[in-house]
Amino acid sequence: MTKQIRPALVLLLLLAGVTGLAYPLAVTGIAQAAFPAAANGGLIERDGTIIGSSLIGQTFTGERYFHARPSEVDHDAAGSGGSNLGATSATLAADVAARRDALVQGQTPVPADAVTASGSGLDPHISPAYAGLQVERVAKARGLDPQEVAGLVANQTQQPLLGVFGEPAVNVLTLNLALDALESDNG
Repeated sequence: MTKQIRPALVLLLLLAGVTGLAYPLAVTGIAQAAFPAAANGGLIERDGTIIGSSLIGQTFTGERYFHARPSEVDHDAAGSGGSNLGATSATLAADVAARRDALVQGQTPVPADAVTASGSGLDPHISPAYAGLQVERVAKARGLDPQEVAGLVANQTQQPLLGVFGEPAVNVLTLNLALDALESDNG
């Protein structure tokens, strides 16, 4: 019996060391070396205070800011998730229609991300089309030239990886921070 227990314990300790210590340390080291900002949560600081993360969406309200994509969990990372409503759900259709009416009062077309919540409820990005839909409102509320605000949106638009993978996207937090900086430079 000792012949069987000893090799089993050695193998257990060896695998625990590899999978529980060596592998996580290697992955963490590679992530820190290759993608340090993302590996540390994409935290954004202003005046020495952490104000958010570029990786997790935040709720912005008011006319002076670009608004994030709708979220079923109000961008709460502790309880991420979607509504789990199917495409034929009357509740989902009513929610989308209400969001659309509140947003554009009859204009078409409306970008899908303006009226539908993301699967996680934490998406930090919106489409350039949704950002463009908000330019007039934000420019008016801040007393800025709409062309200047549209230029800021274009400047903040992230292109797909290698020009192929994904869609162009605008990070709402970094866009709003750039908007604050633009207003303070003009003011």
